[in-house]
Order: sequence, then C-alpha cells, then structure tokens
Amino acid sequence: MRVEQAEIARRVEKLKAASRAAGVKLTHQRLEIFREVASSVEHPDADAVFREVRGRIPTVSIDTVYRTLWMLNDLGLVATLGPRRESVRFDANLARHHHYICTRCGLARDFESAAFDALRIPDAVKDYGSVDSAHIEVRGVCDSCARKQCEKQAETDSKPPRGKQRSKSWPKRKRS
Repeated sequence: MRVEQAEIARRVEKLKAASRAAGVKLTHQRLEIFREVASSVEHPDADAVFREVRGRIPTVSIDTVYRTLWMLNDLGLVATLGPRRESVRFDANLARHHHYICTRCGLARDFESAAFDALRIPDAVKDYGSVDSAHIEVRGVCDSCARKQCEKQAETDSKPPRGKQRSKSWPKRKRS
C-alpha cells in the first residue's frame, strides 16, 4: 500500500519550500530519503529507509539517512513514532491522526478518530511541561500475526504426542 501520487507531490513541494526557507540545500539524496518516507504508509525506521533508497542510490550511507531524517524532523516535515531514538520510526503524514501498532511484527497503520481527537489533555500533564502535539497509539496484535499464531497452535495441537525420549545421560547400547 502506498500514498497517492498527488499527496506525495504535495509533501515534496512542502519539503522544497521548507528547505528554501531554512537555507538548507536540497540534495538528490535528501529528496529521495524524504520521498521514501512521504510515499510510505509503513512508518519506516531509518534502516528501512536506507535499504530502499540504497536500491536507487547505491552511494547513500546510513549516516546520511539518519542525519537527513532528523533534519526533516527538525524542519517539521516528518513526525516520529516510538519512544527510543535508535528505533524511532518516521511519518510524513502530518495531518491529525492516530496509530495502530502491532506488538509482534511492528506493523504501523494510521487511523482517524473524532472521539480521540476530542479528548482533552489532562491538567496534570502541565506539571511536566508544554504539549506540542498529542496522538493515540493503539497497540495490539494484527490480524496477520493472530492468524499465524492460530495456524501454529493448530499445527501443534494436531501432532501426535511424542514418546518418551531417552535422556542424554543414559549410555547408548553397543550393537553387536
């Protein structure tokens, strides 16, 4: 599943405008790195972006990908998902939305919810500092992982019980 071409083009135009405004040179590598995130619904991490871009630009380095992704984040062109910097994922969809995350395979999908959008930030959060944005991250097991688990369980249940196995500490009999 990919993002529509018109939306990718809109995001790329926003990148070009933000780069000009910030005085940041828009290199071919930076454009391709952004295009990879902007065209994905997978919310790729830096390693996934690197693998895809390297297929088109063999000379790109993982360091360039990381630096570019964090520059895009600083410019407000991508948002991050995930708690840790080393495994953070990137999302070029800046429209208000929330995320479903599979706790087994890491699948990440966007969804919209007027009910979640209407939630008020608790006053207690102000004790920690200011809030720039808020979204809901729903975690669970995706249908694909659940099916695989059911198939694995069915396979295990259908196997006949194994007979007692000899302990490894038992000496083997010599055949005569």
